[in-house]
Amino acid sequence: MTEERPGAQQWVPGRASLPALRDAVQECRGCELYRDATQAVMGEGPKRARLVLLGEQPGDQEDRQGRPFVGPAGGVLDRALADAGIDPADTYRTNVVKHFRWRAQGKRRIHQPPGQAHVTACAPWLTAEFRVLEPVGVVLLGGTAGKLVFGSSFRVGEARGRLTDWPDRFPVDRPPRWVLPTTHPSAVLRAEDDREAAYEGLVGDLVVAAEALDAAEAS
Repeated sequence: MTEERPGAQQWVPGRASLPALRDAVQECRGCELYRDATQAVMGEGPKRARLVLLGEQPGDQEDRQGRPFVGPAGGVLDRALADAGIDPADTYRTNVVKHFRWRAQGKRRIHQPPGQAHVTACAPWLTAEFRVLEPVGVVLLGGTAGKLVFGSSFRVGEARGRLTDWPDRFPVDRPPRWVLPTTHPSAVLRAEDDREAAYEGLVGDLVVAAEALDAAEAS
């Protein structure tokens, strides 16, 4: 059962840089996930990155290393970005939830999706990141990110690969010009029957983002 806690807002600095947010998030007790996590994992990338990649939560390797997208799914994402023509150095990578939720299976730590209470509690950290960032676009990686931004009716399969405006329901100080949903790269790893097709679908969606970035640069 998810323990009711106050949410992250009281730990979020009012005016902060990205390094300050990375330091402050380590003290967050906004939900119970901090108890079993090694550390909180804030986003990583340049302040002036044109593209934000928003995923679900840190995984096992991210929790151990304190960096986002450094595990197997991150490897898929790196390859897909390269194949789509997006410079990884022009991206800021972060997650909706900053602590790893997991269950023990022998000596392994098995990913568990965050609950709505965790997503709600952690949302102030993402809002704070957007106070610092000024991206052209945001790519939503998977259903958790999509539901945070668009609401509970969001479905990846219905929305993926299409550019749309950032919705008013999740206000940020510097809204991007567009947002594009796609699958989480971990879905490629789970697609044992047709992993190649799942990967090509991810790359195809990222190509749409790459073309939108190029169009913004030309305008």
